[in-house]
Amino acid sequence: MSGGSGGGSGGGGPSLMDSLFQRTLDDLIKGIRLHTPGAAQSSFISKSVDEIRREIKSTDLQTKSTALQKLTYLHSLHGFDMSWAAFHAVELTSSPSFAHKKTGYLAASLSFRPSTEVLLLLTNQLRKDLSSTNQHEVSLALECLSVICTADFARDLTPDIFTLLTSSKNFIRKKSIACLLMIFSQYPDAVRVCFKRLVENLESTDNAQTLAATVGVFCELASKEPRTYLPLAPEFYRILVDSRNNWVLIKVLKIFAKLAKLEPRLAKKVVEPICDHMKRSEAKSLVFECVRTIVSSFYEYEFAVKLAVSKIKEFLLDTDLNLKYLGLQGLLLVAPNHLWAVLENKEVVIKSLSDVDRNIRLEALRLVMSMVSDDNVNEICRVLIGYALKSDPEFCNEILRSMLSTCSRNVYEIINDFDWYVSLLGEMARIPHCQNGEEIEYQLIDIGMRVKDVRPELVRVARDLLIDPALLGNPFIHRILSAAAWVSGEYVWFSKNPFEIMEALLQPRTNLLSPSIRALYIHSVFKVLSFCLHSFLLPHKPATSSSSKLVDEPDFTYSESEEEANVDLATTSSSLSKKNAFTRESMVNMLALVLTSLSPLAESHDVEIQERVRNVLGLAQLAQEEISCDLDNKEKIIDGVALKTSNLIRLINDALSEDLGPVSSSAQERVPIPDGLLLEDNLGKLDTICADVQLPISESFSLVKPVLTDVDSVSIRQNEESSETSAAESTSLLSEHRKRHGIFYLPSDNNQNASTSFPPANDPNERDNDVEDLVRLTEESLVLKRKSNLSRPRPVVVKLDEGDRLPITRAKTESNDDLISGAVRDVLLGDENSPPAPAPHSKVEKSEIGDSSRRKSKHRKEKKHQNVEESKQKSGGRHGRHKARQRADEGINVAVQIQKPVIPDFLL
Repeated sequence: MSGGSGGGSGGGGPSLMDSLFQRTLDDLIKGIRLHTPGAAQSSFISKSVDEIRREIKSTDLQTKSTALQKLTYLHSLHGFDMSWAAFHAVELTSSPSFAHKKTGYLAASLSFRPSTEVLLLLTNQLRKDLSSTNQHEVSLALECLSVICTADFARDLTPDIFTLLTSSKNFIRKKSIACLLMIFSQYPDAVRVCFKRLVENLESTDNAQTLAATVGVFCELASKEPRTYLPLAPEFYRILVDSRNNWVLIKVLKIFAKLAKLEPRLAKKVVEPICDHMKRSEAKSLVFECVRTIVSSFYEYEFAVKLAVSKIKEFLLDTDLNLKYLGLQGLLLVAPNHLWAVLENKEVVIKSLSDVDRNIRLEALRLVMSMVSDDNVNEICRVLIGYALKSDPEFCNEILRSMLSTCSRNVYEIINDFDWYVSLLGEMARIPHCQNGEEIEYQLIDIGMRVKDVRPELVRVARDLLIDPALLGNPFIHRILSAAAWVSGEYVWFSKNPFEIMEALLQPRTNLLSPSIRALYIHSVFKVLSFCLHSFLLPHKPATSSSSKLVDEPDFTYSESEEEANVDLATTSSSLSKKNAFTRESMVNMLALVLTSLSPLAESHDVEIQERVRNVLGLAQLAQEEISCDLDNKEKIIDGVALKTSNLIRLINDALSEDLGPVSSSAQERVPIPDGLLLEDNLGKLDTICADVQLPISESFSLVKPVLTDVDSVSIRQNEESSETSAAESTSLLSEHRKRHGIFYLPSDNNQNASTSFPPANDPNERDNDVEDLVRLTEESLVLKRKSNLSRPRPVVVKLDEGDRLPITRAKTESNDDLISGAVRDVLLGDENSPPAPAPHSKVEKSEIGDSSRRKSKHRKEKKHQNVEESKQKSGGRHGRHKARQRADEGINVAVQIQKPVIPDFLL
């Protein structure tokens, strides 16, 4: 009875009986394991969290500690939020019991964030524990501070960390050194206070753990701004020669790998000790770090590189898969500067493509792709396609992804035969496990816009993809089919049989496509239909030819680039007319197919499909009426009589045959916004703004030229005058346009007599003996060869003018890394203009630093040096001036002591 009353009067807190029979962390873990994952386990965890919420409110610290332990476990393994228990964690950190304190600090380390409201309540407790005589309490405070440190924590606790750097207990000194890295990153001014002590620990050799922690801190600092730590090279060299701790040597090697790129004279001193470690050490980790340092920073020394390559070969031949993986990584580092090393181990690399370990296969693939050049790209890609067909789906897509990335690098700079490459893209799409549809789609369209000479072959590849109904069942290549449909419609005049493309675009299985891709199919149908109608109704007037202006449209103008782009189009159209490819019967059948296939989609719920279908149906119905006329009417059309349908088809075909070029991703940013234009304003007042603008009103659709006003006549005459401009003036205008918009309009270099006898992209009969072929190709690719003059010249690839890109000015903000480097540089070089580094050797000075830092916590963002001077003047007295002078002298002494081992003396 008493237990029940106690639970009711506790305001939701646990009763005495609940505390006595409280479930421990072990009980919680056993209970979770007894329940099967799913609803039962979630229900048990929810009930446990409710119990924890009651237990953690207890005034008994043991009950609170157990509840916080369970909550921390649920937070770590099951992701439960424990931010609501932050205050209880702070309570436990102040407990005199070490077990309770440990639980509180652990919970704070795992759950506290910079936005935690009770974070500042932990400052005094951290300061108290950092000055404790119990080294384990100091250790807990240091570990927690290194995780949750903020700028306020770092500023307020820097004097305490400074004192611990000279602790007689190596256990404490090691952890305080490691904590400095977080202190520096949050409060760069702490460098001026603690850097001298950090360098002193670097010079001490009495304890290996302290030295390891110090070198680890310098390794992290030097990785961000290595130039600042060049004056410490003599100390690092001493450690490299004298130390026998493998992990310390690995960190020092990482530091020298950064410093050697800044100071070439270091190589003469460092390369010999590194080779000695590589020969003598049996630790594979240290040997590999020596190899990586040599091949990345000291590759000019041939004897060192040969030794490193011999160690790499040992890794490659080892039965341990981990060492084999490291050997491939080392060979990948050697390859850019020493290809002979790859040639010596080529068989191992190629066989690694079939290794059971996936990571080894990936490294071998990266190594093979690093050797690809414009001379061997065709053969290597052929062999890799064979590997892709035999590999598992994941590695197959890695091979395809690597090939696509390598071949498209720097706007396809290693591709000379684009006909071969687009056929390779088509073959990639047919690989059963291909899941790189998005990238293949992009490259098919991109190559079509950039390389004009490849468009006939591109249309052929697109046709082969479209006519295969089996490909429509693979959703991973629907994006590739969308690119094929776009290419077939955009460059339809290169097609040998447009009727075949029309049937492929309208086949019944296209209902498996997504609405967006199907809408693109329908738009390609519109392009193909307009081209066929134009070729049938106007066979003697090539599409968009520069010599065939519309009779009723005298204000049409054509640029020189359009004339050049339409030469092939006119030739193709005329050839089709000679062969009588477009007959009345074929056109009637095509129109019937279009109307039959697309009529059900006219009421589609997708607005994009509905709109495009209605456009196609409208054009097909107009054409059907025109074709059904008698022969006399058709002859009139051919003779150029301006009838409605023929003029409409001519206008549509001229618009669709406009050549598209690549557009820079930053093109929109280059367009300047006119003054006074507010793009985000509501356009509700558009009618008021455009009240003076008179729009043409017509009751019905008509192609007859409207009655022109005087203003319109003037504008038309101006257009006619501008169309008669000389070629030189057009060129200058085009040049100005390129400067504004950053796009090159390069002319196509069509060579009609060029050889087209290219090897097939991938011959299925040549996929045997892949390993031997790739080994042979690798060996041949490493031999410098003179290119044959009989090869086909590389076609023109349109590129964007990146040089005309407008510079984007951004306010440069100084990061904490820059502040740390500046502070280190000031201390090492003894900059007298920098603020003096306080040296709190006594308790009085330590408390003064802490008090002053707390007093200036709210007003220290700007003019910090002036505030320091004003505080000195206000304090007055001979004693204050003496202390300031003493601190300044100590700061100079620090710089002088550290500056003694300068690099020139060390290297001489």
